Amino acid sequence: MTLFLLISAIILIACVIGSKLSTRFGVPTLVFFIGLGMLFGSDGLFKIHFEDYSLAEKICSAALIFIMFYGGFGTKWKTARPIAKQAVLLSTFGVFITAALTGIFCHLVLGLPPLEGLLIGAVLSSTDAASVFSILRSQKLNLKYNTAPMLEIESGSNDPCAYMLTIILLTSIGSSLNFFDISYLIFAQFAYGIIMGVVLAFIASWILKNVQFGENGFDSIFLVAIALAAYALPSLVDGNGYLSTYIAGIILGNQNIPKKKNLVNFFDAFNGMMQMLIFFLLGLLVSPSKLPYYFVPALFIAIFLTFIARPITMAILLSPFKAPLNQQLIMSWAGLRGAASIVFAIVAVVSPNYADDSIFSIVFCVVLLSLLFQGALLPSASKHLNMIDEHENVLKTFNDYTDENNIHFTCLELNNSHPWINKQIRDIGSIPGTLIAAILRKGATITPKGDTFLRDGDTLIICAKTYQGNDNITLNEINIDSNNEFIGKKLRDIDIKKDSLVVLIQRNGVDIIPDGDTILEEKDTLVVFSQKNLFHLA
Repeated sequence: MTLFLLISAIILIACVIGSKLSTRFGVPTLVFFIGLGMLFGSDGLFKIHFEDYSLAEKICSAALIFIMFYGGFGTKWKTARPIAKQAVLLSTFGVFITAALTGIFCHLVLGLPPLEGLLIGAVLSSTDAASVFSILRSQKLNLKYNTAPMLEIESGSNDPCAYMLTIILLTSIGSSLNFFDISYLIFAQFAYGIIMGVVLAFIASWILKNVQFGENGFDSIFLVAIALAAYALPSLVDGNGYLSTYIAGIILGNQNIPKKKNLVNFFDAFNGMMQMLIFFLLGLLVSPSKLPYYFVPALFIAIFLTFIARPITMAILLSPFKAPLNQQLIMSWAGLRGAASIVFAIVAVVSPNYADDSIFSIVFCVVLLSLLFQGALLPSASKHLNMIDEHENVLKTFNDYTDENNIHFTCLELNNSHPWINKQIRDIGSIPGTLIAAILRKGATITPKGDTFLRDGDTLIICAKTYQGNDNITLNEINIDSNNEFIGKKLRDIDIKKDSLVVLIQRNGVDIIPDGDTILEEKDTLVVFSQKNLFHLA
């Protein structure tokens, strides 16, 4: 057990370091996770033999629930609304067209049976949200014509349709489904998935707004439970659990719920953990020594998908909206395949109606080729197609944009004969580059103007730019105990290290902004702002 925990810790640390390095070198992060899994696998250095497709399917399917939920939760609907029609068409009809074209290619060119060819097409018909999001954000790809939100909505919502097609085809291979059976299955997948996702989202939203959770973090645990329920409930009645999960996420992510920034940060980290888990496990599951046998058909499929199936799909669905050619081309190139495709391939392997692991190896090769070439060349393709918009910000596409901009709010209390008391705002000597955004006075919020007088007891909400330098600035605490030599001394008289400044004193539960005349007392906690040379992974 101890050795297992140590290996797990080493793997996680390697994933974190690899994430930083892959971003720096312009390679999709998920490629590194796959490579690390292969390194630990049966053909790698550590020789871990893992061939349990059934266990892998359960783990990866569970992880995909949270990736789907966060795909919706992190989507800013206000930004995505103008291109919602195009994105929904791409995530539904686009999946069907891609699957059909790829299936026909696999049958006519590779000689596969029709249903098996269509199954490979269905498994590969969705694009990978995690890969697209990672590249757009890490490379700051601010694309023209609202292309970033279109890619986000499409790649975040097309997995449910691909999953539905996969299940229908697997069922068809093992039995003869008639038209009415298929019609009901499609109805159940969409209807129950949508209804339960919407209902659960609004129930969860009401609870988050009206129920006080006793401890910090319990609201995050509550949303984890909602994501699981959103998948499980429709699945019990043949509904699409991934569709339900995505819809619940997108509704909740665009509600005005308490502590939303904390929830976004939690699921951002949790989503990253799930991506590491899926891609490492998939790398562990694959046998690199077997891949050369499947590489040629996978290469043909990848070329067909990238240069024929995806561009034809974009032309059919985006041309009616008069989308420019360069937008259609970048949408085609950004159709990265990823985790969902491999997970759906595993679903096919463990299905008693199919049970052929060759589809896993073929799909794995296609995904690896897609991430390595399409993903790595996406920034260059965007520039060559003149799709970069210097006046746009890709972070606005995501719900945590407010956490990533450079605006910060702080408060200043006016009391104890503060020099600003009884002065008008226009007459005070405020620091250039800051702005008084609001005044809190006796429970009321006042919008400040130049002729507004400041009063004793006012609290000023001040807006300024967030510091974003890289000078290894740190905050440290010094606790003043009964034997400390600082007790009774003024702050200006104590010996603080060079390049350090006491910015806050915590005394009996009260925060004090000090000056040179502040006298230190026993049990004070000094918060010291200082510079320190640290190793970092920037």
